Amino acid sequence: MNKTDVLLQRYFPWLLLIGILLNVPGLWLPIIEPDGALYATIAKRIAIHNNWLDLYAHGADWLDKPHFPFWLAALSFKIFGINSFAYKLPAFLFWLVSIYYTYLTARDLYNKSVARIATLVYTVALHSVLANFDVRAEPFLSACIAGAIWHMIKLYQGGANRHLVLAALFAACAMMTKGIFVLITIAGGWVLYWAFTSQWKQFAGVRWWLLLILSFIFILPELYSLYAQFDLHPEKIVFGETNVSGLKFFFWDSQFGRFFNTGPIKGKGDLTFFIHTSLWAFLPWSIGLVGGVAYLVRFDKDKNPLRWVIYGSTLITFVMFSLSSFQLPHYIVMVFPYFSIITAYFFYQLATAGKLKALVISQKVVFVLLAAAVLGLIYLVNLPNGLLAVAITSVLLVGGFLIKAHDPLQKVLYIGYATAGVLYVFLFIFFYPFLFQYQSGSELVEAIPGDKRDLPMATYKTFSPSFEFYAPDEVRVLKEEAQLSAFISQGPCLVYTTEVMGDSLIKAGVQAEVMTQPHFHITMLKAKFLNHKTREQALQQRYLLYIKE
Repeated sequence: MNKTDVLLQRYFPWLLLIGILLNVPGLWLPIIEPDGALYATIAKRIAIHNNWLDLYAHGADWLDKPHFPFWLAALSFKIFGINSFAYKLPAFLFWLVSIYYTYLTARDLYNKSVARIATLVYTVALHSVLANFDVRAEPFLSACIAGAIWHMIKLYQGGANRHLVLAALFAACAMMTKGIFVLITIAGGWVLYWAFTSQWKQFAGVRWWLLLILSFIFILPELYSLYAQFDLHPEKIVFGETNVSGLKFFFWDSQFGRFFNTGPIKGKGDLTFFIHTSLWAFLPWSIGLVGGVAYLVRFDKDKNPLRWVIYGSTLITFVMFSLSSFQLPHYIVMVFPYFSIITAYFFYQLATAGKLKALVISQKVVFVLLAAAVLGLIYLVNLPNGLLAVAITSVLLVGGFLIKAHDPLQKVLYIGYATAGVLYVFLFIFFYPFLFQYQSGSELVEAIPGDKRDLPMATYKTFSPSFEFYAPDEVRVLKEEAQLSAFISQGPCLVYTTEVMGDSLIKAGVQAEVMTQPHFHITMLKAKFLNHKTREQALQQRYLLYIKE
């Protein structure tokens, strides 16, 4: 064991602990609209009604994502109550599982030092952290895919049958999180590896086919739920149509339909989208990732064909997403464990060759640029407690340069973690709390007086998943004037609506006390909103009407 390995073994647990702690503050922040709050509302309804088969959103049957994350969130609500922390906790725990399998995969395909570096890289990669705060499917997918592939590696190496069962279980959970297409990510690397090494007999291997069969047995709860909610009820209107099959949507339209743009949910793809997305989403390690990919293509002499299981999985997934007609930045997070391993291997190879000087300099440049961007945003936004934010950022910036490191690899990782500290302290302690005052739904629920919190609540001609989630009980979704009249006629109530609709109702004679809240779509930030001098021009108003009669 050389000096670099010894040093890494010593500081690894402390940096890992710091990385995990940097993720923790996001657990207590509100749930952000639209997707996170929408998914939380779906899980809330499951928990309230104890209906674990049907998914509902916006007052109607909902067919988009499979059930697994909603089941976990609803179970967490049953244990911890219906709140932000309970919704985010299952995703955070699965993220910890993905850290564990990132370590195991890198350890078994490379060595312990690469595994430690990969773990540290993955723990603070930007969109990995954001996925724990703005919870969707990705923390679950990352864990399930990494877990399935690692257990398949152990099975391939002659491991016990428990690896077969666990691989099938993880693959099933991945399918029940995102759909059938995840099998391409899980199996694609194996197909390439077997093809490159001419292991054609593996394609007929009994254990692999048994694993696939067992995976489909494990997803029977998902299939039954879809069948019961949709296939047994062809009269239901979904996507503006009747005779919609939940099973067909699961096996085709939910992912492959989006890929080929033939399903009910369509998009417009860009071949370069995930290239430039990865460059910011993998901060502060983007330069290392680009270098790692280049190193593998041109210079890697330590050929271990089994590593093509993760290289192939990453490559196929990246190409598949790039060719897809429906693209969102968070999709790429599911292969961040393997991005981290590729980056870590590059770091380790440079460290053992004594060639980390250029990387140290580049990480310092990234550190300074991101710190400067944070300081610029503090000024542009005119953040509350801005002076404190400037002071903390400055201390971290200076500390990142002054902290003592005994070798270049340690310096690279220390600078990366100082960069992460600047980013996540700024985001979770200052920036996101500022943004949430413009998420009108959750803010208006918070402002409801105690004596009115038990009143029936509804939204009228607008959607606010955060209002629906944070309301003490279920919220009626009213789309027509007749529905509103019937709702009001039942007695005192609260109605969330737009400024235009609220003013219209008051002019029409509805007697109401009005609470107003500035509103902005805070996941679609624009310069006019961020600039405190022009922010008022970018804001809308939302009304909460207290209707007595």
